Amino acid sequence: MQTSSPFKRIIDWLDQRMPLTQTFEYHMSRYYAPKNFNFWYFFGVFSFVVLALQLVTGIWLTMSYSPYGETAFASVEYIMRDVEFGWLIRYLHSTGASFFFIVVYLHMFRALLYGSYQKPRELVWLVGMGIFVVLIAEGFCGYLLPWGNLSYWAAQVIISLFGAIPLVGNDLAEWVRGDYVISDITRNRLFALHVIVLPLVLIGLVFLHMVALHHVGSNNPDGVDIKKHKDKEGVPLDGVPFHPYYTVHDIMGIAAFLFVFCAVVFFAPEMGGYFLELPNFEIANPLKTPEHIAPVWYYAPFYAMLRAATYPFLGLDAKFWGFVVMFGGVLMPAALPWLDRSKVRSIRYKGVYTKAMLAIFVVSFVMLSWLGTVPPSELRTLMAQFFTLMYFAFFMLMPWYSRIDQTRPVPERVRV
Repeated sequence: MQTSSPFKRIIDWLDQRMPLTQTFEYHMSRYYAPKNFNFWYFFGVFSFVVLALQLVTGIWLTMSYSPYGETAFASVEYIMRDVEFGWLIRYLHSTGASFFFIVVYLHMFRALLYGSYQKPRELVWLVGMGIFVVLIAEGFCGYLLPWGNLSYWAAQVIISLFGAIPLVGNDLAEWVRGDYVISDITRNRLFALHVIVLPLVLIGLVFLHMVALHHVGSNNPDGVDIKKHKDKEGVPLDGVPFHPYYTVHDIMGIAAFLFVFCAVVFFAPEMGGYFLELPNFEIANPLKTPEHIAPVWYYAPFYAMLRAATYPFLGLDAKFWGFVVMFGGVLMPAALPWLDRSKVRSIRYKGVYTKAMLAIFVVSFVMLSWLGTVPPSELRTLMAQFFTLMYFAFFMLMPWYSRIDQTRPVPERVRV
């Protein structure tokens, strides 16, 4: 009689009390992913890596950070100078914030390339958009915590936008601040959101994102449904088990990603002032306005949209319309599943209209990113207005150009 190993007995004991093996098989070893994943599919995995990194380093920073009064800025200096390896933990966290948005933006771009938002993945896309919005809120709350001068004034500008909303604006801005001006209560409130509320919401949304994805199955560069062709045992002919094939594949990608990430952390953590801005090395001063107030780079496209609104309309001032345009730019991608009328998913088989509009969208986003980080001028305001129109044109005209676009036949099976 053969005796099972202690590890097997532990697994059996757990399986009797929770669906451990069943869950692993459903999401890993018996979850069949398309065999033609390419480079663009790394960024979803990278976002998991950065999320874990941000959670661990954030917990560690919280142990030494003080959110009270004059001690907030001093506690960051204490972490950098006196806490053992505190400088490394702080740079991992600050660099991780920028890399989080880099991988998320590229992950969303891959969805645009291959139509990953189309039926039956609408819910996957909407939950992903929820993650994006919460990530923006999380970054904003964390941006004020070091209590640097640029953080203070950037938060002052953004929160004051709520005051542009008719009737309730001033009361809403005061409610967000918790005071008539940005003060200790504002920072304490954002600290609570940053370290407790928003991370919990983010983790919950990531969990829902993965459950929804694995229920309908992953998309692929050809946009072909691999569930249409199965063998006698019901296994997709064009799929491979996620584990071990893609787990090993992703580990190699993660190793390469960490080389790049660590190179930035050790050699260019400030990234020329884009990751950590020079004015933020000064303590917040309500009496000293920085020469140029701008948000951190990953909010720059939407800040440029805000500044592009310079004319009043319908009796409402330009500040209100800037508020509308900025938040419209953030939320507009959520409508993609219902705007795209194309018969095919992947950019490989779409026509020249869609490819041209996607190229215009990318150029517009990059230019708005630059315009949001530089001081405004008359020419730059005109450029911001033009590229904002091009950004929204990609979405607003999609029902038209995606319907009339000349698409190519999609193969029955995926191409490897």
